[in-house]
Amino acid sequence: MLTVVHRGRARGAGRRRVVRTGAVAAVLSLGLSGCGASTIEESTDAPAAGAGDCGTINLAVNPWVGYEADAAVVAEVATTQLGCTVEQKNLKEEVSWQGFATGEVDVILENWGHEDLKQQYIEEQQVAVEAGPTGPTGEIGWYVPPWMVEQYPDITDWTKLNGYADLFETSESGGKGQLLDGDPSFVTNDEALVANLGLDFQVVYAGSEAALITSFRQAQADRTPLIGYFYSPQWFLSEVPLVKVDLPPYTEGCDADPEKVACDYPTYALDKIVRADFAEENGPGYQLVKNFSWSNDDQNLVARYIAQDGMTPADAAKKWIAANQDKVDAWLPT
Repeated sequence: MLTVVHRGRARGAGRRRVVRTGAVAAVLSLGLSGCGASTIEESTDAPAAGAGDCGTINLAVNPWVGYEADAAVVAEVATTQLGCTVEQKNLKEEVSWQGFATGEVDVILENWGHEDLKQQYIEEQQVAVEAGPTGPTGEIGWYVPPWMVEQYPDITDWTKLNGYADLFETSESGGKGQLLDGDPSFVTNDEALVANLGLDFQVVYAGSEAALITSFRQAQADRTPLIGYFYSPQWFLSEVPLVKVDLPPYTEGCDADPEKVACDYPTYALDKIVRADFAEENGPGYQLVKNFSWSNDDQNLVARYIAQDGMTPADAAKKWIAANQDKVDAWLPT
């Protein structure tokens, strides 16, 4: 059974969802809030029907709905059009990478940087390889609801935030302004940013993507102050067009030392990582994964079907595929 040494909260090359912020290191068995298991063996998703020559694909599913959309579409195509068996395993990011070494994970569909994990599992252990771009461009930052920008036009200037800190104070923020983050496993530099920019704020974790969305939705509807971590691609931005705060601009290497980060997040060219032996076998499942690529809009649409329209991931995938078979055809092995 896998456990994870959680070495900070940052997802990748400066960031983003799990490894590079300078939090205190702790040995955790990562439990997933709402979506995902703490270990690979705890995944309960049943295998999809049909195996054929494709065999089995062990597909990690990380805890945000955009990734769930990726996984649903790839799994539906793999099972119905290639005859694969797909084991979907709800896991947090760093645990997913550990599965490459044990053979329990074949595919990560949406990697947000994680240069440290690439170094460990691709360069050093040589149990994983890159499998090309996922398609979407990722962006992380601090956001406020639109009503706040209307009432406080300079609220998106980080140098003005201390003047508004008391507006954001909550019972959880210890007399400081609250900066709301999502799932603690998401890549984030926010604790270091608050400290290094000298801001009178305290990072508080909502616990999940769903809780973060609910907080922003309520803040806009009730016109209550809120500043928090958010990202795209994310379907919710079409419902509430959150406004990004201007942090000090990102420059190459400004996030190299997790404890000294004082710049905005980079943009992320999301990519796919697969188990090295899975790639070496070069079966239909690997070829599908390697060829899979879609847009921010594609992902957001399927994610909206799941999160807003209440469809099951499988039904959401079927609906998208039915309208986009030409795109799917380009992913199929030749």
